[in-house]
Amino acid sequence: MAEEDPRTYESPDVYITNPFQDWSRKRINEEVDRFVELSGLLDDHEYLRRGAFLAQDSQAFDHLRTDGLTLRKDMREAAYLALEKSERKLDKFKQTWQLYFLVVMCSLGAAVQGWDETAVNGAQIFYVNAYGIGDSDGKVGLVNSAPYLCCALSCWLTYPMNYYWGRRGSIFVTCLISSISCLGQAFCQTWQQQFAARLILGLGIGPKSATIPIYAAECAPANIRGGLVMMWQMWTAFGIIPMVLPLIVCMYIYCVPESPRWLLSKAQKGDKKKYQEAFASLCSLRHTKVQAARDLFTIHHALRGEKDKMKMARPLSELFTIPRNRRALTASIITMYFQQFCGVNIMVGILRHVFNDGLMLSYIQAYYSSSVLHTVAGFSESNALLVSMGFGIINFLFALPAVWTIDSFGRRNLLLSTFPFLALFQLFVAIAFQFKGTAQTVLIIVGMYLFSVAYSPGEGPVPFVYSSESMGLVTAVNWFFNFFLAITWPRFLRAFTATGAFCWYAGWCVVGWVVILL
Repeated sequence: MAEEDPRTYESPDVYITNPFQDWSRKRINEEVDRFVELSGLLDDHEYLRRGAFLAQDSQAFDHLRTDGLTLRKDMREAAYLALEKSERKLDKFKQTWQLYFLVVMCSLGAAVQGWDETAVNGAQIFYVNAYGIGDSDGKVGLVNSAPYLCCALSCWLTYPMNYYWGRRGSIFVTCLISSISCLGQAFCQTWQQQFAARLILGLGIGPKSATIPIYAAECAPANIRGGLVMMWQMWTAFGIIPMVLPLIVCMYIYCVPESPRWLLSKAQKGDKKKYQEAFASLCSLRHTKVQAARDLFTIHHALRGEKDKMKMARPLSELFTIPRNRRALTASIITMYFQQFCGVNIMVGILRHVFNDGLMLSYIQAYYSSSVLHTVAGFSESNALLVSMGFGIINFLFALPAVWTIDSFGRRNLLLSTFPFLALFQLFVAIAFQFKGTAQTVLIIVGMYLFSVAYSPGEGPVPFVYSSESMGLVTAVNWFFNFFLAITWPRFLRAFTATGAFCWYAGWCVVGWVVILL
């Protein structure tokens, strides 16, 4: 290795992505000594030194070293490091129980959103008549869409909430808001009160939808990061099936460790105790201390590199002027945009149109199917609720394969291989509208479920994994277009007819495939 450190602060991109690539042995030892003095982790000096060399080279201890550093057999360090490089897919999921408990909390936080959607799904069977409102005056659509209007704005609160309260604190507060506002909906006496309660609900959903994927990404090991982050979308789908209380998350979120990256960012601003907390957090999330030390050293220097880069450009302008940032932001916005414009939400609610013989939808989302089946198709209340679960069940089950494929097959490949099927099944539904009676109903439901099969492992979870570093901005984009489609859909359907509308979204799926390819 070269004895001189070639890194320069004028080109810190490499410093962020692979900060130790060309460091000499002397340089690493000096940096470890400096970090130990800075952090006060004197008792863990040996772990940090071995972790630093492991951060530079994942095979650093696969051969005899001349500096005397070895892996500790009593700590089974070699065995756990071998699991990280194992070709058996199951091996990479052999993580600590603390990490999986954290995943459970993130999953329940995601399921809360599904609960928010499914709660109004069943409730509107009753409250439409109780409030004396209907589709013609647009009040049903306004009440149902209220949280998503608020989400487009509340997502911008993600940064200040995370900065002051941390990841766990933000999740706690947003789940508490979700719980209180959902409880408040049960006591509303007018549609205006219901609208206000659901608007407040958006204060919980928005920042939570941005925080949980970031939290999971920062705590998960790199080799399974994609699979764990995609739990957000998968468990959102699961939340459409049962009604999971967000209070469970509030009760247990502080039983899991805080994000080590957030703790280190605070430590570098002067709170030296956060170094010990960050290392303790990583030790609970990794099998061995040497793995925790490796990740601690890596995150610390990556944050330093990002800080250097921030000094070289104004924070807002660098999103667009630095090619690396601009490409990442553009790709993230594209994936979130097409999560709405692939037509998933209109696909979920199209049953209302089928059974109502041409009556226009004022708003379509996962929560409409129950009222359709009950009030229009004549299903009993219980059967209507059971049938409407079909889309959520399919969405959840067919997202499971992506847990395996998202880190091996790749995010982009998942999108490219599923978008053609999204377009195909949109066309399937468009053609189904040319039939009449029972045949039309059956074909549309089949097309809707097939669409869910293609959507679940691709455009459903991938945007939240792909965009995990810019969640506050891109989730605002997602929620805005969710609300935009809801507001424009009635007139759009009148102008295009049902067949034309689904051909339109099929066309967008083709455009999405081309843009992602490029």
